[in-house]
Amino acid sequence: MAIILSRTYEAFRAAGAPDDKARDAAEEIAAYDNRLANIEADVRLLKWMMGLVLAGVLSLVVKTFFT
Repeated sequence: MAIILSRTYEAFRAAGAPDDKARDAAEEIAAYDNRLANIEADVRLLKWMMGLVLAGVLSLVVKTFFT
């Protein structure tokens, strides 16, 4: 069984959607939310990597021009 968002499922059911369609829509939104969380984690990692690269380049520039 796939992960579903229970509040979204209940909202679809309260709006009058059939049970199977409400479940499918809630599962699809949960899958999208999961993909978005993975992308956010990747962006966070890339930010750290970029910061380290910039710090290394800055240290080389300072070493070259100020020593």
